Amino acid sequence: MALGPVLVIGIDPMRIPGWDPEPVVAAIARGQARFGDHGIEADLCLVVPDENPEKAIVEALTRKDYACVVVGGGIRKHEPLLEIFEKVVNLVRQHAPGAAIAFNSSPADTADAALRWLR
Repeated sequence: MALGPVLVIGIDPMRIPGWDPEPVVAAIARGQARFGDHGIEADLCLVVPDENPEKAIVEALTRKDYACVVVGGGIRKHEPLLEIFEKVVNLVRQHAPGAAIAFNSSPADTADAALRWLR
């Protein structure tokens, strides 16, 4: 039986000025590969906080009927983004009401977060 699909919403590490995004990009790639290992279709929605993330998130949420939406730590853990985190949760409730909402602890364990709700 196929599980998913899953939408992963996070901050685009390539668009954050002043730091090396490569470790996060690599961790995201490892996390996405783990979805493939489990036969789960997973889409990424990486946003930039200052560039109307709500529009991109709504577009992603309405593209498919997602079984689970994982909200990444870049949005959840960074206190200045608290308002965006609240918006993400409410956008998921509004535009994907049937989807479970999960939270990862790192990009590498995103599949594990989704699997807690897909089984």
